[in-house]
Amino acid sequence: MAGEAASEEAASGELTIGFLPLVDACLPILAREHGFAEEEGLSLRLVRDMSWATVLDRLLYGHSDAAHMVAPLAIATTLGRGRPAQPLSVPFVLGLNGNAITMRPDLAKAVNPGGGLGDPATVGAALKAHVEEAGRKLRFGVVHRYSSHNYMLRYWLAACGVQPDLDVEITTVAPPFCADALEHGEVDAICVGEPWNSVAVERGAGEIVLVTAQIWRRGVEKVLAFRERVMEERRGQAEALVRALRKAGEHFVDPANLGANAAILARPEYLDGDATLIGRAISDRLLLAQGGQVLHYPDFMFQHREAANFPWVSQAEWLYSQMVRWDGLTFDPADAAKAARVFRPDVYRSALLGTGEPLPGASSKVEGSLHKPTSVSMQQGVITLENNSFFDCRPFDPELLESYIESQRRS
Repeated sequence: MAGEAASEEAASGELTIGFLPLVDACLPILAREHGFAEEEGLSLRLVRDMSWATVLDRLLYGHSDAAHMVAPLAIATTLGRGRPAQPLSVPFVLGLNGNAITMRPDLAKAVNPGGGLGDPATVGAALKAHVEEAGRKLRFGVVHRYSSHNYMLRYWLAACGVQPDLDVEITTVAPPFCADALEHGEVDAICVGEPWNSVAVERGAGEIVLVTAQIWRRGVEKVLAFRERVMEERRGQAEALVRALRKAGEHFVDPANLGANAAILARPEYLDGDATLIGRAISDRLLLAQGGQVLHYPDFMFQHREAANFPWVSQAEWLYSQMVRWDGLTFDPADAAKAARVFRPDVYRSALLGTGEPLPGASSKVEGSLHKPTSVSMQQGVITLENNSFFDCRPFDPELLESYIESQRRS
C-alpha cells in the first residue's frame, strides 16, 4: 500500500518535505505559500518535526520525499556514521549561516565584557582563560552531532586553544528546546538557529556573543536532501522544486516582503513563534541582550545572492574534513569521494539552465580564500563573490584535503 501511495503522489506532483521550526526552513514554506511550487506543477505537503533525528527517520523510511536538513547529516548518513549507510543527495542549499552562540548572561559578560558581538579571537581567548579558572567543564548545546553548529563551534574553540571534549563538553539539544536548556541551567551556552537564540534573550536566559557568520563568513548551513534513489526516480520533480525554491529565495530577500513573510513563518503550522523575532532574524537584526538595542549584522542569514543556493562540492568536502577530525577517523579517499558526491551541482545546473539564474562554471572552489569582491567564471549569468573567509584566515583548498585535515590535527 505504501508503494501505491508513493506512486500516486509522484503522478500527482506531490512532494512531502520534512522540516524543523527554524527560520531557515523559509524557502520550502514560502514556495508553498506564495504559489512558486504550484507554478512548477508541484504540490508541497510540509511536515513539521521537533528533532533532526526524526526528520532523518521520516526521510529514510519513506514518510517524506525530501527534507530541510543540517548539511553534515546528509554526509554522515551517506557514509553510515551512526546507522547503516543510505546515500542522500543535495541538489540545493537552503541557506548559509543564520546561527548564533548564546551564553548564559554571567558567562557572556565574563568573556565579552564590552557587550555587542565580540571579536571571535578575543572572545575565544577570554573563554580559554575562563575555562582554565572555572574548575569544571562548561557545557555547550548543539542541535545534532552532525550539524554545522557542532563543526563551526568546534572549529572556533579549537582555533582559540579550547579543546572540545577535553576542556568543554558538547551535548545535543533539539532546536526547539535550546532556550529551555539554557534557562534551566542544563547548558552554559547554545549554538542554534533562529528564532531560538532570540527566544533565550527575550527570556533573559542568555546573551548572544557571536554569530556563526563571524566564524566562517559564508558557512554552509541547511540543505534540501533527498534519498539518492528517490531523487533519480523523480528527477523532473526534484528539478522543478529547485526552481520553485530559487523563486522563493528571490522573494524572501526582497525587503518589501519582510512583514508578510515573517507573519507566514510565525503561523502555528510552521514556526509557531513571534513574528517580531522572526522578522528581526530575516532582516539580519538581532537583540543581543535583554533590554539592549537591536543590532544590524549584514548577511547574518544568507539565502540568495552570490550563488548561495549552489551546492558547491568543496562545501561538502570541508564538512567531511571536520567529520574526520572530530570523529577521530582516518582519512579515506573512497569516503571523501562519497561525501563529495552528496552535493549535486549537476542537478542544480540542469534545473536552472536557460532561466537566467547565475550558474557557476566550476563545481568547487577554495573556501575562505576571498577577502574582497571577486568575479568568478560562470556558465550562465554574472556573479561576484564577496568575503567568504574563516575568522582565523585559514582557507580550505579541496585539492589539499588530506593535508588540510592533518594540519588541523596538529594545531
